[in-house]
Amino acid sequence: MTTQCAFIGLGVMGYPMAGHLQTKGFDTCVYNRTESKAKAWVEEYQGRYGATPAQAVKNADIVLVCVGNDDDVRSVFYGDNGILGGLKSGAIVVDHTTASAELARELNEAVKKQDGQFLDAPVSGGQAGAENGVLTAMIGGEQSAFDEVSDALACYTKTRELMGEAGAGQLAKMVNQICIAGVVQGLSEGLQFARKVGLDPDKLIAAISQGAAGSWQMENRYKTMWNNEYEHGFAVGWMRKDLKIALNEADRQGLSMPLTALVDQFYADVQKMGGNRWDTSSLLARLEK
Repeated sequence: MTTQCAFIGLGVMGYPMAGHLQTKGFDTCVYNRTESKAKAWVEEYQGRYGATPAQAVKNADIVLVCVGNDDDVRSVFYGDNGILGGLKSGAIVVDHTTASAELARELNEAVKKQDGQFLDAPVSGGQAGAENGVLTAMIGGEQSAFDEVSDALACYTKTRELMGEAGAGQLAKMVNQICIAGVVQGLSEGLQFARKVGLDPDKLIAAISQGAAGSWQMENRYKTMWNNEYEHGFAVGWMRKDLKIALNEADRQGLSMPLTALVDQFYADVQKMGGNRWDTSSLLARLEK
């Protein structure tokens, strides 16, 4: 029997993720706040859509969510028209939103009360990763739920790792963003230095990228950074949202993260330059303004 899925949130990530589910044999019903986007998805993928989250999840064995932030998640979960208002007993809810660990624990308890299971499963890989079906998912929750949804998640992820109990997926995603922030700032300063002293960027990266200096950011972003091209990729506004979550969690843990806090303020400078939707690699633009 075909597994029934619901996908809530058809943004730049959710739209192709839901599409992969539908094209790979999972009967999928979608919901999006802007109904025209849901109708466009249905036309493209021959799936179904619900007028409310509750309607979309009514018959779903697996419910997948990918929206913006904690408030957005709560808005689609609660109330008579929310996910919890239509969730059937035994369903598994997977939240791909990058949100707080605190929210993940809250939703875990709420879903359990309705005889369901919950996984927090933020993803990394950006729009291109979603479109190509090669995202990485960092997951918190029970092993049994993870095992049951693994085939569905395989439709659009390359890597899936169960990190621990509810909230652990979100904590892992925080580490991911913390690490990226420092790497991008270092790469930006290095490229600025290289331009100033007259080095050829292609020869430079060929020489250093295979050693200890190498990174995904270096391999995939140095050319666009060098050419001042930032109208692509993971937006600065979303990165600041993620870093705020990480910095708030660090405060709760009594940790100091000076580099992350500094890079967050550098991204605030980029926003002031009009770069809220620029790719996160635009830290170089701030140095060269």
